[in-house]
Amino acid sequence: MKQSNHFPAAAAMLGAALLLSACGETAKLPPEAGIGPNPQLPAPHKTLMPTVNIAPAVGWGDTAGPKAPSGFVVTALARGLDHPRWVYTLPNGDVLAVESNKPPKPEGAKDGGGPIGWIKSSIMGMVQKRAGAGVPSANRITLLRDADGDGTAEVRQVFMQNLSSPFGVALVGGELFIANADALVKVPYAEGQTSIAAAPTKVTDLPAGINHHWTKNVIASRDGSKLYVTVGSNSNAGENGLAAEEGRAAIWEVDVKSGAKRLFAGGLRNPNGMGWEPGTQTLWAVANERDEIGSDLVPDYLTSVKDGAFYGWPWSYYGSHVDTRVEPQRPDMVAKAVVPDYALGAHVAALGLAFSDARGMPPEFASGVFIGEHGSWNRKPHSGYKVVFVPFTSGRPSGPPVDFLTGFLNADEKAQGRPVGVALDKSGALLVADDVGNTVWRVARAR
Repeated sequence: MKQSNHFPAAAAMLGAALLLSACGETAKLPPEAGIGPNPQLPAPHKTLMPTVNIAPAVGWGDTAGPKAPSGFVVTALARGLDHPRWVYTLPNGDVLAVESNKPPKPEGAKDGGGPIGWIKSSIMGMVQKRAGAGVPSANRITLLRDADGDGTAEVRQVFMQNLSSPFGVALVGGELFIANADALVKVPYAEGQTSIAAAPTKVTDLPAGINHHWTKNVIASRDGSKLYVTVGSNSNAGENGLAAEEGRAAIWEVDVKSGAKRLFAGGLRNPNGMGWEPGTQTLWAVANERDEIGSDLVPDYLTSVKDGAFYGWPWSYYGSHVDTRVEPQRPDMVAKAVVPDYALGAHVAALGLAFSDARGMPPEFASGVFIGEHGSWNRKPHSGYKVVFVPFTSGRPSGPPVDFLTGFLNADEKAQGRPVGVALDKSGALLVADDVGNTVWRVARAR
């Protein structure tokens, strides 16, 4: 049988592509230029292969951890978890740590773009593996209980398992809703229980498929009648065809009782963290913007989410800035695009969002949002890899982000951890899911 030359040739192409991407362009602007209500947006810088600047995952060891500002104490609520991506605090103070990762692609699903698309997909697979994301999904939720309040959980119990790449969690009355990669499901919950054996009931399907962005988050309305679910795009900038984006790059509103859903907001490439601003009761979200047009583009952002609004993806970014890679062009959609409220910097990968609370925070951190920035791969130098605090006044951002939890990159630019979901515990201390450090961190005021 004659051996095919396809794979040696493909391997050679991939090796050459990796060399090209490793020599990619670098940022020309200082990081602060891409932050705030009016970020600088230079001309796109396109390269044949994406700039790849990976912070290899090395972990923390048994005792090390990130650093918080003076006056705070950082403890490991739980170490040795399996890729914890999200945290959620139940009313009795128990904490749910969602251990999850990307689901396998459905059989026959392929990324678009021909040979170049195949090479980019291969590069991304290598990026994810080196960055600590190439592990199988645990598909479970673990309950953590810190009864004595010392910052370390005495109880650690498998709460739910055999899920499908779960991410967001929301409790409404006696029902716990879980956003899997392919569906929103629910189970009955009674306060204090440490495990749930009931089979989940499907509330509504969620777009799946290629799952370029698989994470789905969920938050309940204040009155508990609606749920809001994030769905990221199936591509970077529409390269898999717009049919693959049906129902994606959006936030959906779901009726709790019937499961009926409607599109709440669209054009959000990869929305994740959501929260209700305490004073105005406005929904805010963070979103990841597109890659591969330069280290200075495009800033990820924090924005209020308006009912019926369209935020530009894939045809434009930051309002009317057209992405010429997308075909066909849609000037009518560009004209509708809403400008986000607040840029967080290019490629910081903002995922988690939690509004602060004066119960557990001093005045300088009592009004605003904590944001988990998972960290860049498509930028030189690195960006993100920290938790920041954006102060709010009168319901809006009112100052530059303040570094709150840092040290995730060591002196060699290797990732000891990567922050993802953030939440407040029952006392108002900050919880941070670290999916490379396999830890949930607790940041509390020093006593």
